[in-house]
Amino acid sequence: MKTKEQLRRELLRARNQLNTGELSEPACRELARFLKQRRARHVMIYLPFRGEMSPLGLLELYPEAEYYLPRVQRDFMTVHPFDSPRERHPLGFEQPAAGSLPVGEESIEAVVVPGLAFDRAGYRLGYGGGYYDHFLVELPPDVFTIGLVPSDLIVDELPRDPWDVPVGWLASERGVWPASHQNGL
Repeated sequence: MKTKEQLRRELLRARNQLNTGELSEPACRELARFLKQRRARHVMIYLPFRGEMSPLGLLELYPEAEYYLPRVQRDFMTVHPFDSPRERHPLGFEQPAAGSLPVGEESIEAVVVPGLAFDRAGYRLGYGGGYYDHFLVELPPDVFTIGLVPSDLIVDELPRDPWDVPVGWLASERGVWPASHQNGL
């Protein structure tokens, strides 16, 4: 199996060939339907970066929900209201500004997780910081964790480290379905 770094380079090239903006629209429709059906009204999303699928369509498609954003601080993430003031992180992505008031993770009912790619079991390939792994492991088991990714970047299996935490669900332009680790597949 290829290393995570080899896969990152390969899959970044593949993602650059996709129109993730166009793919985000149907993915958000599917995701909004999923969240509504499960009555998840406190949803952490992210601000897209480097061609990631955008969850921002949820704001219009599911306006009944309250949305939150992550803030990366050293090696962990905190959760902040979506309308918090923002700043640019040293790695280039936008996030809630220092000093904005965090909210407790216990109020979150669903987390939409970015990733360069996901495998069918819900494991993600990110950019190597481990922020989401540290965050996801602390969430209660009833929180919906959903990887948002183009269907072309869902692979059979990714390399895994002991600290990697899978998401429970995968969402793409083709729908939302449980990751196979939930069913023992």
